[in-house]
Amino acid sequence: MHKKFDIVDRAIVPGERDNCAIDFYIKPDEGEKQEILKDLDFDEHTLSSALDADEVSRVEFDTDHTFIIWKRPNNYSFDQLLQFNVSSVGIILSKQNLIVILNDEYELYDKRGFNKVTSLFDYFLKILYSTIRHYLEHIRAINLMSKELQSKVNLSLENKYLIMMFNLSESLVYYINAIAANNTVLIKLRNNAQRIGFTPEEIEVIDDLIIENNQCYKQAEIYSTVLSGLMDARGTLVNNNMNTLLKKLTVINVIFLPLNLLASIGGMSEFSMMTLGIPWQISYSAFGLGMLVIGWLTAKILNKMNNGNSE
Repeated sequence: MHKKFDIVDRAIVPGERDNCAIDFYIKPDEGEKQEILKDLDFDEHTLSSALDADEVSRVEFDTDHTFIIWKRPNNYSFDQLLQFNVSSVGIILSKQNLIVILNDEYELYDKRGFNKVTSLFDYFLKILYSTIRHYLEHIRAINLMSKELQSKVNLSLENKYLIMMFNLSESLVYYINAIAANNTVLIKLRNNAQRIGFTPEEIEVIDDLIIENNQCYKQAEIYSTVLSGLMDARGTLVNNNMNTLLKKLTVINVIFLPLNLLASIGGMSEFSMMTLGIPWQISYSAFGLGMLVIGWLTAKILNKMNNGNSE
């Protein structure tokens, strides 16, 4: 999908002319890919990098434009079992044109977040800022979800909630890597700001973005460390809950074992036939004594085996 926009009265509006200032290629089909390769003088590797979710953030400088791979958080879906993912945005920045290549629909031209746009470079920086804010929103949501899951893990012996916590922890690791890679891009943009054509005011915005991104990185790192520690603690808690349950079941079994033993002895019709000529007081007393001797010998053998293993 190819969308065109222009900057009119400091706002982003849909464009109708052929040479609009801003072009969005959202999940381009084969025809649009060929258009990008031909009109923008792209190579297939660069285009594939812009659409590859695993591509690392980077900046490449050319004579008339700058190519940026920027990592952004995906829109969250509740069908993903609390899995937050990141993907790549390919951005071609020049003084006359801004081209954004996305692998899925992502609102980078919402009027509420992109008002008071003074130039293409200003809009480009607003795109970077919006993704940083998006990371922060997701990190706070992950923190709230982890707190909710903690209370459920305390009351449940199922693995479902622990798996959700694993997904959240994995998502934070992806976020930390993506935010750190984006920080490298911001530093390179700052070091080459004059070469690209940023104004002094826009350079100050880049400095602010570096600070915001560093704060976002530290927050994600703290939540990741806390969540990893909580997962270990919750795993131990689940084991303790299971041990407590097994202990209760063992007590119930111990209570009913003597009853089962008495019922079994009382129902031994074959033993009564075998000892038909012997008074039952003597035969059953001998049987009980034999059981005590066998139990004592078994306990001695097990105790000896345990002592041998401990040595």
